[in-house]
Amino acid sequence: MSERKLFGTDGIRGKANVYPMTCEVAMALGRAVTYYFQKHSPNKDRRPKIIVGKDTRRSCYMLELAFSSGVCSQGGRVVLTGPLPTPGVAFVTHSMRADAGVMISASHNIFSDNGIKIFDRNGDKLADEVELELEELVLNPEKIETKIGPDLGNAKRLDEVFGRYIVYAKSAFNEDENLEGLDIVLDCANGAGYKIGPMVFDELGASVHALGVSPDGTNINDSCGALHPSDAMKLVKEKNAHIGICLDGDADRVVIIDENGEQVDGDRLIGLFAKFLLDTGVLKQGDEVVGTVMSNLGLENYIKELGLSFYRSKVGDRYILERLKKSNARLGGEPSGHIIFKDNASTGDGILSGLKTIEAMKYYDSPISKLTSSIDLYPQQLENIRVKQKTPIKKLPKLSEAIDSVNSELGHEGRVLIRYSGTESLMRIMVEGKDDQKVSSALKKLVETAKSEIGV
Repeated sequence: MSERKLFGTDGIRGKANVYPMTCEVAMALGRAVTYYFQKHSPNKDRRPKIIVGKDTRRSCYMLELAFSSGVCSQGGRVVLTGPLPTPGVAFVTHSMRADAGVMISASHNIFSDNGIKIFDRNGDKLADEVELELEELVLNPEKIETKIGPDLGNAKRLDEVFGRYIVYAKSAFNEDENLEGLDIVLDCANGAGYKIGPMVFDELGASVHALGVSPDGTNINDSCGALHPSDAMKLVKEKNAHIGICLDGDADRVVIIDENGEQVDGDRLIGLFAKFLLDTGVLKQGDEVVGTVMSNLGLENYIKELGLSFYRSKVGDRYILERLKKSNARLGGEPSGHIIFKDNASTGDGILSGLKTIEAMKYYDSPISKLTSSIDLYPQQLENIRVKQKTPIKKLPKLSEAIDSVNSELGHEGRVLIRYSGTESLMRIMVEGKDDQKVSSALKKLVETAKSEIGV
């Protein structure tokens, strides 16, 4: 496969107004997306309809308009949704029978970053080969025939779209249950879920204590949400809440806080969902649960003890979805909190995951801390190193030698994973094993070696 120049693991992402996250690239991408989906549409005479959603970053205004201009210049029809969670854009794209959907967001990144994610007509993220074709069109715009006169497109804003997503999210919760009597702390990260999140849980009957619901264009993910859950953890204790639910900037991932104000490990949450779906008959013995190369060995052991199989995909919920579709599996997720319930959604969904957590609590009539306590995870430590360039690991001989040495020391009861972030200039070094001291020592060795060889 050709080297990717624009797309990472989750769309295109970078510093807003700096290449590639510029208006020029966004407009070229709007043209390319419209051209591609018109070419592959079953109705060649139909003007492609493109849903365009966004989070609350200030830079979303310029990128939304630039991308939409590209769509209109190529004869497409733009439907602007305003701030809407990423899973909401995926759902609305399919619900409105659009040709494609676009989310302008840098997810959990700081506000000065931004990104563009693209969905097909089914609400699925694009395959690698499609993204490569779009890159080719963006980088070589002369390959797209220019439209003029009556062949140009148009745009409209559809403010009531978020109501469709609220109905969808509520429909995924057991219709025989409600949230009456439940105290919930909900942190929306001043992001795309700031309005919808509280409405979903409130309409189901919960008493909602909301945080991160006052976006100003620059405070998304700022000391709040899934990446910074400390305020929510404190509020759970203060309010004696039953659960805390923290979303990230585009609301496609979740961090759960138990009734004691402690953060629940993402792998433990996936283990709970696997048991819950198995006990409720959604999963059957031998069915597959999909994790990633980052998933804890302890989770893999737990899944197998339940009588289920476990598969590791590449990092990124689109790769999880690819495997779910290929193996006809129904549950997949990452320790970071991207969890896909394939019967309900085609992407990670923080609000849905929060509802499913509560559904499991009600089914077992037990607090979240008790439900996850039996899932034993291996000690796992991760350190990120900021890098200037992403030199292939195999071309770093000192680091490769250190990896072999550490793997030998850990044996079958541990592992090393070193990879570059697909969305930031980071090398991620992860070590896990049964012995915490060995893990710490191994991580220190690998980090020092990497820093000395690659530079930071």
